[in-house]
Amino acid sequence: MRLAFRARDAISSLFGVRRIGGFSGARRETVHAGEKLDFFLVEHCAPDMLVLTERDLHLDVMICLSITDRVFTITSSVVTHNAYGRIYMVPVGLAHKLIVNRHIRRLKRTFGGQ
Repeated sequence: MRLAFRARDAISSLFGVRRIGGFSGARRETVHAGEKLDFFLVEHCAPDMLVLTERDLHLDVMICLSITDRVFTITSSVVTHNAYGRIYMVPVGLAHKLIVNRHIRRLKRTFGGQ
């Protein structure tokens, strides 16, 4: 993941996109709306839902993590604003699919597939 974020930052910075540096790995016991979790802004935080966003000139990203009746749901949305955002999302979309599926499999193993 670190290598992927370094490559992303190196390429994207050529197009005026700020570096995000990746995930810190720091654990947080609590978060509140308006705070940052690494490069994401916490838009909403409740016991059953966390909404994170990242916005820039090229695209807006929203991730919603929710739990209802012991079912964990991850919803993500990307709105592109220009050609760079659309081009950027081609490799990123493919990579995210692989990465997210790998992490979901790991979560299932950790929590017994429940």
